[in-house]
Amino acid sequence: MPALIFPAGPADAEDLARVHVAAWRESYRGLIPDAYLDRMDEAAHARRFLTDLTRSGDHAATLAAADRGGLIGYASGGPSRRKVAGEAEVHTLYVRVTAQRLGVGRGLLTGMARIFADQGARSLMISTLRDNLPARRFYERMGGRAEAPRQEHGPGGLLYEVAYVWPELSTLVD
Repeated sequence: MPALIFPAGPADAEDLARVHVAAWRESYRGLIPDAYLDRMDEAAHARRFLTDLTRSGDHAATLAAADRGGLIGYASGGPSRRKVAGEAEVHTLYVRVTAQRLGVGRGLLTGMARIFADQGARSLMISTLRDNLPARRFYERMGGRAEAPRQEHGPGGLLYEVAYVWPELSTLVD
């Protein structure tokens, strides 16, 4: 059965937190310090999700993906943090490892693109760790154009991120 993708609401906060923590531990082991991953707290993330989902921000969106077993992924975003006119940003897109390569990430990314296109965005960007090769290959298969790696402060110190850009949002929506 394919995943069901739907707008997340406050009632989904705990499930989103479980997916978030599990996906970080699955995807970032060896990329960021294990100590940080081991300290991640589902309850703290659930509180953050609840706050975010009860606050109505300008053009913010969160989509969840579920199969018969429950939530398996999510994506959230809003206006670009780099404040490029007409550009939206997917701030987070996580899919549990057991649900990867089944179309869930594609569904979440194109769903976010549709929402942002309906809100008037013309382009889209998303960032990932430079060394997160599975994510980078996914964004490249989806047609994203990689920008040069940039340094960011993150868990455990300095990290390198790569932004992927779709200059024409319509390429993801069509």
